[in-house]
Amino acid sequence: MGGAAGHIPVSSLVGSLCRGYAVATTDMGTAPNPDVGIGNPEVWKDFGFRATHLMTVVAKQVIKAYYGKDPAYSYFSGRSTGGQQALQEAQRYPNDYDGIVANVPAHCRTPLHAYFLWNDQILKKCPFTESQQNNIIAAGNEYMAAREIPASAGKFVSDPRCEKKDIEAVIALAAQKDPTLTSEHVDALRKLFDGPRHAITGERIFCGIPFGSSFEGAHGNLYLFKWVFGANKNLADINFGNDIDTYTAALGPYLNAENPDLSQFEKHGGKMIMLLGSADSCVPYHASIDYYERVIEYFGAIDRVKSFFRFFIVPGMGHGSGPGIMDLPDLGGLVSDWREKGDAPNMFHGRRVVNGKTELDMPIYPYPAKTGWDSDTASFKSVEGPRGGVERISERFRPSAVE
Repeated sequence: MGGAAGHIPVSSLVGSLCRGYAVATTDMGTAPNPDVGIGNPEVWKDFGFRATHLMTVVAKQVIKAYYGKDPAYSYFSGRSTGGQQALQEAQRYPNDYDGIVANVPAHCRTPLHAYFLWNDQILKKCPFTESQQNNIIAAGNEYMAAREIPASAGKFVSDPRCEKKDIEAVIALAAQKDPTLTSEHVDALRKLFDGPRHAITGERIFCGIPFGSSFEGAHGNLYLFKWVFGANKNLADINFGNDIDTYTAALGPYLNAENPDLSQFEKHGGKMIMLLGSADSCVPYHASIDYYERVIEYFGAIDRVKSFFRFFIVPGMGHGSGPGIMDLPDLGGLVSDWREKGDAPNMFHGRRVVNGKTELDMPIYPYPAKTGWDSDTASFKSVEGPRGGVERISERFRPSAVE
């Protein structure tokens, strides 16, 4: 289930049914549309965590009533908003599932939607044409090409972590490529690439649009602000000072899945795969890298974390359709093999499809490893990548969870 949910995605059940699983899903309490959440904390709880847990409880009851026994194993797979639910399950209800796939998870929910609003306000004041956006994407790909392996250089950005000097360099290159970019566009790009900060304190709320990714998925999705401020609130007037504080206090404790304490999930024997795309502007990579690093800090050792929780950054993949590495293996099968057979996912292949043709087939390794290139054998290899490298979202925009 993605976005605001609000319906039962029947088609998503077919694959698991064909593999012999009993399956369940939920509308997450937002049917018939997200406006039911306006001023309604019960919907906030359902959407944040409760609906998925209750779905799980009832599904197991139905399975036992029909088959006369409990399921041997239970697995959860969710994408985007479903990825948020995946992490909520591991954090809040660690005994619900034996294996979890958190695919492009929108787990840092209220900061993420603050990013959407930040971008929305900027782009409404200073719009970019499709041609300008394409030139900006090309500038990001070109500037970052020196850090890529030969097979991906200039095609996409596999690791968009950057510093302020990189932002300035990409903007300068974009302006060189496209003389229609004005000084107003340049100022807007600085804000878009840097991301939202608190208007009063300067604290980091979320990070910016990744180099090489589309602006299209980076704005909109503003229904959460209506939930707090009402249907008639002019969203262009929401400020990033007191208004963001009010919004965070109202929704953050229910919606965000940011608790690094996965000790009960580990104790249960659970296994989890989390992955995202390096070119995803809808759910950018920053918060998930930081979350994984905070889990490592909590447990004190990356090897212990990797024994039950692995994180993959898929080079060049966006959030939805379009060019990118979209053809991935059955992640649910990977996590069930890990849980039941002990086959930990040390690598899987991703296939980049452009205009219907395979442009690249490459191995993808668990963070912090990344795909390197052996020039002597002209083949891919695993290399150790950098740890962290993203600015941490201020803790007060990730308030502790409540029931």
